Amino acid sequence: MTAVIEILKCIVLGLVQGLGEFLPISSSGHLLLTQRIFGVDEGGMLFTVLLHVATLAAVCIVYRRELWELIKHPIQWKTLWLIVATIMTVAVMLVFKKVFDAAEDGRFLGYCFLFTALLLTIAEAAKRRLARGVTCDSMKWHHAVLIGAMQGIAVLPGVSRSGATITGALLCGVKKKDAAEFSFLLSIPAILGGAVLEVPDLIKNGTGDFTWYGIVVGMLVAGVSGYFAVRFMLKLITKKSFLGFIIYTAALGAFLLLNQFVLHLF
Repeated sequence: MTAVIEILKCIVLGLVQGLGEFLPISSSGHLLLTQRIFGVDEGGMLFTVLLHVATLAAVCIVYRRELWELIKHPIQWKTLWLIVATIMTVAVMLVFKKVFDAAEDGRFLGYCFLFTALLLTIAEAAKRRLARGVTCDSMKWHHAVLIGAMQGIAVLPGVSRSGATITGALLCGVKKKDAAEFSFLLSIPAILGGAVLEVPDLIKNGTGDFTWYGIVVGMLVAGVSGYFAVRFMLKLITKKSFLGFIIYTAALGAFLLLNQFVLHLF
């Protein structure tokens, strides 16, 4: 029964990561919340990093043609802007490292989900009202700086990385499809960098509460669900509204604050 329970936990966590990484709801915030509910204390960091690696594979599959073009022709504007945005992300993380470290225990989770709802509201307004004509190749340096800074802020659990970067791109007048493409391509160095930075802790703490077969199941679920989440997000940004996600993240943020200060359920 213990093995069955672990598998079920890994499946749920894999779904949370796969869907949350690319849908604008914050995978880090949902993983932190889910692990707290499940009582995961040890090995959570290793599992989280490996789930991120699985979703990295998903975005690489979806954007395999674009990645192959970048590999074949690395000297192009899109490559430069991805590098500039990544550098800006690292800079924000370094400047606000103490704040991000303090947020790892989830004390700001409710506020961050409310901030995500605000970002998505801004994105929805920008999507409807701002003229678009900027592509990934025709972006300017300040566009890449803003998008990279938004990704840096999204290190906070509860702040959606995809929601933040797509909002930044839409505010810069980037076309909807290009905004999604740049956001998802930008996630690749972010996920890789995060995984590398966590290697010392992974070696020290090991798998903790998880077995390797449970981790593999979680990674498979995260990869498959992440693939479909990317596909859905591409349709969402071009044809649908963010309203459902705005309501969801706002309601979740309000509930978490109510729980934190009044209910104390978990």
